[in-house]
Amino acid sequence: MDSIATSTLNHSTAGLSGLAFSKGHGTGNDFVLIADPEGIQALQPEHVAVICDRHRGIGADGLIRAVPSALLPEGRGLLESTPEAEWFMDYRNGDGSLSEMCGNGVRVFVHFLREEGLITLEDGDSLVIGTRGGAKTVVRTGDHYAVDMGPWEFIFPGDAAAKAMDSTVSAEGLDVARPALSISMGNPHTVVALAELAELEATKLFTAPMVDPLPVDGTNVEFVVPADPLVEHGVGAITMRVHERGVGETQSCGTGACAAAVAIRHWAGPGAPEAWTVAVPGGQVGVKFFAGPGGHEHVELSGPAVIVARGTLS
Repeated sequence: MDSIATSTLNHSTAGLSGLAFSKGHGTGNDFVLIADPEGIQALQPEHVAVICDRHRGIGADGLIRAVPSALLPEGRGLLESTPEAEWFMDYRNGDGSLSEMCGNGVRVFVHFLREEGLITLEDGDSLVIGTRGGAKTVVRTGDHYAVDMGPWEFIFPGDAAAKAMDSTVSAEGLDVARPALSISMGNPHTVVALAELAELEATKLFTAPMVDPLPVDGTNVEFVVPADPLVEHGVGAITMRVHERGVGETQSCGTGACAAAVAIRHWAGPGAPEAWTVAVPGGQVGVKFFAGPGGHEHVELSGPAVIVARGTLS
């Protein structure tokens, strides 16, 4: 798409006039992206909220600023252990709040760096980037990207190990509260398994589900239906919808897809596959489990990334 100029945003974005941006998405999870190689663009929460507003702004699930790691306190700390993480994904939720990271956002971020000429990444090459959820290694595979999301862990490990659930979730459209399992992918998720697709479609996610107990930093909530059969040709399959904290329902959530696969695989027990496909309203992503450094199990997320427009705030 040719470059576009937006209509005037409200006074909350005063001082951002002339700021160049791109709009991109990964399986429908969409972002406004800003290149800030000098680290001079100060973004306040109200700026982000207005830009991401779907009626008065550009519209997005979140905003990503591309900034050298050396120019952020979080990035400088990361460089001490991972000096190759030159670029930092400064990610904000659509309401302006900071977030640890975003799996779909990582893919779109790296694609944006390529499109802006800030990096060169040939097919098959890898890149390490910084996020508030730690360093992430991304491999380009044609028009797709595969991200080592790092290790997963139970948020409430004692209860999860003993009972296979650690909380309950209530949502409009569900008749009773459902058992759930809370998984950390560097950011918090709570996964609920439903019996059938009709039940998934009937669940209303206009408002945030109620989670008890609620993880200390809040949580994203995934509602998941396992396929029947669950596994074909060695690959598991699930369908998911998600309510993201600070955003609402989104078309896709990369870390949520990983957490959903973790939970369903945990519930399936021994013999569950290492590879999964996760269908979301915005498309499909792949999730794989593999042995990482120090014997910790890591999760890989793969899928597409697309830049759909470029413009200037007016």
